[in-house]
Amino acid sequence: MAESKTISVAVVDITGKDTGRKVKLSKEIFGIEPNDHAIYLDVKQHMANRRQGTHKSKQRNEIAGSTRKLHRQKGTGGARKGSIKNPLFRGGGRIFGPQPRDYGFKLNKKVKTLARLSALTYKAKDKSIHVVEDFNLDQPKTKEFLNVMKGLKLEDKKVLLLTAELNRNLLLSSRNLKKNKVSRAADLNTYDVLNAQDLVLVESAVPVIEKTLLK
Repeated sequence: MAESKTISVAVVDITGKDTGRKVKLSKEIFGIEPNDHAIYLDVKQHMANRRQGTHKSKQRNEIAGSTRKLHRQKGTGGARKGSIKNPLFRGGGRIFGPQPRDYGFKLNKKVKTLARLSALTYKAKDKSIHVVEDFNLDQPKTKEFLNVMKGLKLEDKKVLLLTAELNRNLLLSSRNLKKNKVSRAADLNTYDVLNAQDLVLVESAVPVIEKTLLK
């Protein structure tokens, strides 16, 4: 008997009740052989891109102060000092201090895609993927969002909720919650997937993930 190329996941409503329907997740996305090194590189790039790189210390040519030579070059028995801005003195310039820089680095698209597929596969293996039927909130309200998490029995877990399109009400309702994040399926990244304990997919987000990762 041929092995199935899909993984079936039950679709539930926002109260956690089974709708009787199932969504098939492609094993090309949720059932590959994970590549840990690709995950490492993708997360490393993500973290590097988040660094501001605005650190700065003053070199001796940027310090305000006199450039008068303090004493003669030789014959004093002490070290040579050009001016009061010498790094040897308190308040002088800093030697090899930090300078503004960009920490980002290039990573091939295929490696990034492999990393995302690997992260999703790990979540599928851990049975940490939940599919909920499409829903919306009438207004941005954190309490309503928490009720949804309680219905799914995920109120105590760190959750990443992926939607097909940008949902303003869901986004605003969740942004005050440290353990929850709402994002578009097309913006899926390795760090967010691995940083969450559970992954909640709105039903309409599944085909978006397939379209994005199986180009």
